[in-house]
Amino acid sequence: MSQTPLSFLEATEFLDIEHDAVRTFAATAIGDASTDQEKAIRLFTAVRDQVWYDPYSVSDDPAHYRASFVLQAGRAYCVPKAVLLTAVCRSAGIPARLGFADVRNHLQTEALRARMGGTDLFVFHGYSSICVDGTWLKATPAFNTELCARFGVPPVDFDGENDALMHAFTADGTQHMEYVRDRGVFQDLPLAAILAELRDTYGPMVDASSISVDDAFAKRPTTQTRPDGASHGSHSPQEAR
Repeated sequence: MSQTPLSFLEATEFLDIEHDAVRTFAATAIGDASTDQEKAIRLFTAVRDQVWYDPYSVSDDPAHYRASFVLQAGRAYCVPKAVLLTAVCRSAGIPARLGFADVRNHLQTEALRARMGGTDLFVFHGYSSICVDGTWLKATPAFNTELCARFGVPPVDFDGENDALMHAFTADGTQHMEYVRDRGVFQDLPLAAILAELRDTYGPMVDASSISVDDAFAKRPTTQTRPDGASHGSHSPQEAR
């Protein structure tokens, strides 16, 4: 699109881009990058790897979907991670919006599939739509590099020129991710619609998110270094809610 609406640079209820933690995270991740392309690449990588992907951290508390809270928690599922990436892009002056799609994830733990009622369909999978040099690109920062290694899939990389979506297959050719329905793009998080769809599809999954699950998704290092250099301990799914 030739003209970018100013709304894709603004703060919102969930994209609290003026919060000190969000600004600090963005500035530290960007470092000495001078172009929007390089800034977007560094922001994507920081969000992907500095926030652990935790599919059990689904919450119905609106406060837990703000970008600043995602940084505080240090772990999140795809929707809050997309919120964070969108927020830090806007904080850096790069237009960004939230995008959603339904996907089939063919790589699941038994515990996660059971929590989801036996389905491999993930509704309202979140990603960021980032405007780099006039071109809107899709970028999903959900799976951190360490988690990808555990499941034998390469991490999604963003080059600032092409869409960065989940890989269709693993390294050995096993089917991984299949995009089945586009939910569109939004200026801010449509949380009410997302929670309604999650409850309709998975039943009590949202309300059970405080229950600890010990599988490949739930494990994480004891400590993790944030982009600002601070070290913090791991959080239980209940703490991340």
